[in-house]
Amino acid sequence: MFAEIDEQRVRPQNYRKPGPGPVLYWMNRDQRINDNWALLFAQQLALESGAPLGIVFCLRRDLRRHSGTARMLDFMLAGLREVERNAAARDIGFLFIIGQPDKEIPALAQRLDAGAIVTDFSPLRTARRWRRAIAKYTSAAFYEVDTHNIVPCWVASDRREFAARTIRPKITRQLPRFLTEFPEVTRHPVRWTTSVQPTDWQSVRDTVKVDQRVRPVDWTRPGETEGTRALARFSEERLASYEAFRNDPNEDGQSGLSPYLHFGQLSAQRVALQVNRAVKNAVKRSVKQDSASPEAARVFLEELIIRRELSDNFCFYNSEYDSFDAFPRWAQVTLARHARDNRPITYSAGQLESASTHDPLWNAAQNEMARTGKMHGYMRMYWAKKALEWSISADEALRVLIYLNDKYELDGRDPNGYAGIAWSVGGVHDRPWFDRPIFGAVRYMSARGAASKFDVTEYISKNQ
Repeated sequence: MFAEIDEQRVRPQNYRKPGPGPVLYWMNRDQRINDNWALLFAQQLALESGAPLGIVFCLRRDLRRHSGTARMLDFMLAGLREVERNAAARDIGFLFIIGQPDKEIPALAQRLDAGAIVTDFSPLRTARRWRRAIAKYTSAAFYEVDTHNIVPCWVASDRREFAARTIRPKITRQLPRFLTEFPEVTRHPVRWTTSVQPTDWQSVRDTVKVDQRVRPVDWTRPGETEGTRALARFSEERLASYEAFRNDPNEDGQSGLSPYLHFGQLSAQRVALQVNRAVKNAVKRSVKQDSASPEAARVFLEELIIRRELSDNFCFYNSEYDSFDAFPRWAQVTLARHARDNRPITYSAGQLESASTHDPLWNAAQNEMARTGKMHGYMRMYWAKKALEWSISADEALRVLIYLNDKYELDGRDPNGYAGIAWSVGGVHDRPWFDRPIFGAVRYMSARGAASKFDVTEYISKNQ
């Protein structure tokens, strides 16, 4: 049955057998047509039963309580418009529904007498709750496919990993099996005829409630095509210098791919394949200058594969990933021991959000995020560490940091963000360091340390 899709990518959710009706791909985390194992599996089921294939996307009506902003919504909807066009070109249906997925998806499946539902994997609590409810209330066969990770999360490890060093060998062993080229999603032979009217995207935009104060950004353009172009530019122009410049916030040294990866408009597996191809081509041509090197690729792929999939592991095996309880025991103990330490400087959530601290470097990082929807990786760590130092408790620091990250970052509301903040505040995936006030044994960062790595004056002047 699984001739093209590795069976370990697929997990049945209710153990019902597929029926003869239409197959629905409930698109959620991975919003693309190409390089999408979940859509490929859904098409395979539909071909086996001679059924039509449709994509359904369901969005809650009011996103304001879930860090929904105009910045996030506009980027996502532009990408979904492209999904609709690409689906139509392949005779695959596309339906956009506003409502609660755990109610709307079973209702739609019943209305269409669907034979099967397929969805993509997310380790986050809300998506998992939706999947459980749909599995319970639908009579259709229901499957989950991990098309976000290269090595499926449940295959990479069966437990919460302590650090990158513990998950790295597990993922590395599995890469030859899973890091393969994708088949194509073909024109579907059984045309979708139900609800063929194009989506009224302006109506969707007007109906869904979001925070309009956080405006869209113009440094990147959304969608699968734009993500593919961004990947080509990175692999051709900046991959060679990634190792040298990735930790300097004043250089254009990072990939810029995180929004596309977050919204699933670009596959991490496609990124890895293209980076490996760029290195092989450079070696074949014996080009040494301004070309991708094996070491540059190694450093980049460590972030793309090991660190990203470690974040999914963290959220998948720890449902309290955004709380103090997610911290390792040693960090909980040391932070509790220092909970009553004197804090010479504290700031409210409002002061932090408005970048009104005494530290111009921290203010610059917050300004960069609020204005552009991104923050350099090194500055994200500094930004979070200082918030811990200036908050009345680790719990409060965690709460405010997640709020700010999810509100302003284009790639917010993501396992990478939750794991990164938990690393900064609670030592997740780290080890104990020297004991000091407030932080205890959690790793400390300082403005002096930042100044030793890059020109902080230049960074501040760019982000005032």
